[in-house]
Amino acid sequence: MTEPLLSVSGLAKHFPVKRGVVFQSAVGTVRAVDGLTFDVAPGETLALVGESGCGKSTTGRMILRLIEASAGTIRFAGKDVRDLDRRALRDLRRDIQIIFQDPYASLNPRLTVGQALAEPLRLHGLASGAKLRQRIDALLGEVGLSPWHALRYPHEFSGGQRQRIGIARALASEPKLIVCDEPVSALDVSIQAQVINLLQDLKHSRGLSYIFIAHDLAVVRHIADRVAVMYLGKIVELAPKRKLFALPRHPYTQALLSAVPVPDPTAKRARIRLAGDVPSPLNPPKGCHFHTRCTYAKDRCKVDEPPLRPIGDDGASVACHFAESIVPPPLVPENDPPYAARLAALRRLAVG
Repeated sequence: MTEPLLSVSGLAKHFPVKRGVVFQSAVGTVRAVDGLTFDVAPGETLALVGESGCGKSTTGRMILRLIEASAGTIRFAGKDVRDLDRRALRDLRRDIQIIFQDPYASLNPRLTVGQALAEPLRLHGLASGAKLRQRIDALLGEVGLSPWHALRYPHEFSGGQRQRIGIARALASEPKLIVCDEPVSALDVSIQAQVINLLQDLKHSRGLSYIFIAHDLAVVRHIADRVAVMYLGKIVELAPKRKLFALPRHPYTQALLSAVPVPDPTAKRARIRLAGDVPSPLNPPKGCHFHTRCTYAKDRCKVDEPPLRPIGDDGASVACHFAESIVPPPLVPENDPPYAARLAALRRLAVG
C-alpha cells in the first residue's frame, strides 16, 4: 500500500456563538466540522460533496491552515501540519495550494496577470530575471492562455479565463496537492467542461492530487476517484466513485443521487424527497444527525450515533446502522433489460 499524501484524523472546527457587545459570553457552539477522518493518496482525486453549510469549504481551509482546527490531526507527507511554525508553514504552502470558487474575488484587481503569477515564483525562490518571464509564459500556455495575457488585468477577462488564471497561480509553486473549492460552480456549463478537462489533464501531466469540493454530482462523477458525502459536519459515506454511484448505501447519498438529472427525456427516475430542513449545527440532533429526515430511521438512530465503518471489501465506508438492509432505488427505468438484471443482483446483494 502506498503511504497517503494527506491523512486527516478526527478533524473538527467549532465556532463559539457569543452574546453581548462589551462583555461577551459564549452561549453555544456551531459544530461546522465534527470529526472527519480520511486519506488522500498520491495522484488521487477525493471529492467532498454535500449540501451548502455541511462543512466542505471549512475542511479545505483547515487543511491549508487558513482556518485553525479545533481538534484532530492533519498530516501531509509525514509532517504534522498543525504543529508547523510560520517558517515551516510557508514552505508547506508551496506543496498545498487552493483554487477558489470566485475567480474574480481571488485575484488582486491592482495586479496584472503577470504580476500575480510572478508573486509565488519570487516568494518561493523558483525563478527570477529572464527565467521568471519564461515561467509565466509557460504557466499561461499550460492553462490555455497566451503570453500576452500577462499584461492584462483581471477585469479584462471572462469568468472562465479568470479561473484559468487562478489555476495557473496555484500551479506556479509546483504543488503536490490542490484544494479545489467549487472551482466551476460560478461558470457556464460549457465552460465548466473545459475547466474540468483542464484539471484532469494537469493531474495526469503533473501527478497532482486533488481535494475537489462540489455539490454538483455530475461534475464529481467525471473527475473524482473517491467520493466522501458530508452531512452536518460529518462524513456519512466514503466510497470509490463507481461503487458510490452504482450502489449508494446511505439514505442521504441515495437522495442526492436521485436529484441528478437523467439525460434522457423518456426516462423516469425515482425521486427521493427529504422531509424537513437540515438541522442547525448549533444544536444538532442526538444519535444519527440524519435521523430527523430519514425514512429508515428507528429508535436506535435517535440515541446511538453510527460510526463510519467499512462495508464490503472494496474500500467503501458508511455511517448507518442499517446500511446492509437498505435497497437503493432505481435510477433508470426498471423495464430496461440490462438495468433490470443489475438491479435484481444489487437487491440480492443488499438482502443477503
